Amino acid sequence: MLLESVGEDVKTLRIVTKAYAGREGELTSVLQYVYQSIVLGQREERELSLLLQHIAAEEMRHLQIIGSLITRLGAPPVFTACPPYPVGYYSASCVNYARETEEILRSDIAAEENSVRAYAAMLEEMENPAAAAVILAVMKEEQEHLRLLRRHGRGVFRA
Repeated sequence: MLLESVGEDVKTLRIVTKAYAGREGELTSVLQYVYQSIVLGQREERELSLLLQHIAAEEMRHLQIIGSLITRLGAPPVFTACPPYPVGYYSASCVNYARETEEILRSDIAAEENSVRAYAAMLEEMENPAAAAVILAVMKEEQEHLRLLRRHGRGVFRA
């Protein structure tokens, strides 16, 4: 991908770390979508369950990309909100454990909106064009997740 041209950069590292294993980062997204797809699958809401599985797989790829970016920027990809420091380790308490379909979709749409805003804010703050290209690619996929969730939600949300 675009990672080959990224070198050590502490300032950019500080900007992108929360996207990795912060409270609203990619790790939370992976775990939340997997949890929700299992819950919905048990209730035979197959279409939404499969959509969330698909998004979870893409979020896992984002986790890999951001972790690799962190490594290229000069820190190990430790599951904390502030690599390389081994403090504030990730906790699965960050996951939204909603069980009702409408609540699941509302929380996922809000999370994707927050993610897009967070990536846009990172881009505004970044001076590293190679790292910015990586973040922009991830942000575009988050925008697509948001579009898919909103489209699915139109058939679920009550008037």
